[in-house]
Amino acid sequence: MKRFYIIANEGKEYTGEILRKMKDYLALKGGSCVIRGGEEWEEGTRPGSGFKYTNPAEVPADTDCVITLGGDGTLIQAARDLAGLNLPLVGINLGTLGYLTQGSIKDVTDVLDSLLNGNYVLERRMMLEGRTMGKDGKTYQGVALNEIVVTRKDSMKVVKVSVSVNGRFFSSYTANGVILSTPTGSTAYNLSAGGPISAPNCRIMILTPICSHTLNMRSILLCADDTVRIEIESDGDGEQTAVFDGDAAVDMSKGDAIEISRSAVETTMVKLNDISFLDNLRNKMAGI
Repeated sequence: MKRFYIIANEGKEYTGEILRKMKDYLALKGGSCVIRGGEEWEEGTRPGSGFKYTNPAEVPADTDCVITLGGDGTLIQAARDLAGLNLPLVGINLGTLGYLTQGSIKDVTDVLDSLLNGNYVLERRMMLEGRTMGKDGKTYQGVALNEIVVTRKDSMKVVKVSVSVNGRFFSSYTANGVILSTPTGSTAYNLSAGGPISAPNCRIMILTPICSHTLNMRSILLCADDTVRIEIESDGDGEQTAVFDGDAAVDMSKGDAIEISRSAVETTMVKLNDISFLDNLRNKMAGI
């Protein structure tokens, strides 16, 4: 890899300094980079072109790899905005935990050396595709790397939903919401809600209720090729919402539904070291 496209969270401390260091170091080593610029859109909005932060049309055609500077959220947003370009992504963590990122501030030159010298492997991560269907005929379609959540806007109220899998009724939930997660997202909201952790190379979906009011409700592992339909049973127009990776949110009302299945596109992640998923998980949970 020689040509890189860098997406930086400019709200993080030292971002400008790190970008200058990366650009100078790549030039010294015979590489090059383009740094994403332009306006960041307000939280919860997406322009009609389908991207939020990074315009895929601005990524040079000869790009070998996309590097994100920030945290897991910056990498996830890049994965969604650039879905379908089939470009490898690697994240440098400027935040706290960072399950998905491959290095921190002190590792910048080591990360660049590994990429320049071919010391890496590529991992394919499945994504979800969700399509909301309103009673008024309006639809929204989007992808998620971590999860799609159906919940109530007012966090103090519950949502009532019915869930069908492959056209057959499975269960009704009265809960703060339900999460449909990928293996990549199993260590995110799914984990916080008490769901199981999955190795990222698995091909499954994880259905987890959030604070269910029924004692026997547990997470369910589904096949990656299943199609899950979640229909709103709660009253209140626009009081429910479907949220894609904690970002794009679609208002939902009683009778509206969302169908979720495995996306035809995947995210390619760069793995730079030989640390196993379980070793990395243990280190992150121990705060190492």
